Amino acid sequence: MGETTREGRFDWPTLMRAGMKGLGLRPAEFWVLTPAELQFLLGDKQGAAPMGHARLSELLAAYPDAIGPGMAGPQDQGEKDG
Repeated sequence: MGETTREGRFDWPTLMRAGMKGLGLRPAEFWVLTPAELQFLLGDKQGAAPMGHARLSELLAAYPDAIGPGMAGPQDQGEKDG
């Protein structure tokens, strides 16, 4: 979250200002958030980049969808002859 002091503690006044004043949260709403949720709401600039097309292609190749019995595959999408 980046809002820590030199001692490694959270800078609560800054976080509370950001949550309550910046995001418009009520105190009860602020205090029930996890640090990860607050970080998400504040917009973490240091977070991981979204997955790109190349990585998605790698995952699709490594873990292809299996077509089992009774499951329709792309070849079964058209009308069946009856």
